[in-house]
Amino acid sequence: MTQEAGPLTDFADGAVKGVDSYVVGLSAGQPFALSRRCRHLRADLAGGHVDAEGCLVCPWHEARYDTTTGRMVGGPQGFYAKVPGLGWAFKTLTAALPLKRGRASVRDGSVFVD
Repeated sequence: MTQEAGPLTDFADGAVKGVDSYVVGLSAGQPFALSRRCRHLRADLAGGHVDAEGCLVCPWHEARYDTTTGRMVGGPQGFYAKVPGLGWAFKTLTAALPLKRGRASVRDGSVFVD
């Protein structure tokens, strides 16, 4: 089932939205849809944003995800960044079990997700 996530203007400046079980946004001008829950503590990634490098950033502890693969490219920050091996462990987890990817597309000035 295809759902409209919203007009392209809703995704300016790295904004993302939740659409059912996906977080939807634009990275380097390309639409993406990834599962909504962070692998770290299951934060809702729809509260996050896309950073200047085009990665999806978790709103709780700033873990970063590659929007094309769903893999974590930067582990949790803040207090959690000081826990030995934690970032490595989550990056390894998402190499084996990346965030689920949906199909996102742009049509008639809006972003859609399948």
